[in-house]
Amino acid sequence: MRLSDIPNGAFFNVKQVVLKKEVGKRLADMGFTEGTEGRVVRKGFFRGPVQVRIRGYDILIRRYEAEGIEVEETDATMISHNG
Repeated sequence: MRLSDIPNGAFFNVKQVVLKKEVGKRLADMGFTEGTEGRVVRKGFFRGPVQVRIRGYDILIRRYEAEGIEVEETDATMISHNG
């Protein structure tokens, strides 16, 4: 499942970033690494940006970047902290 498929308010675990080159490196630097927990805060209308809370920060990423992040949706009770 891709991060872009996760609904608003849902929690997730990052499996891998499939984007290559500079974009993939930048996402990894922002905290999108294997096993990281997060939550989709909201998605913009008309394929706008996705607001994600990860490692205690709110980050806006482009929709195509969210499509390049493989995640697993998790239950909020499984998250060790509030993403």
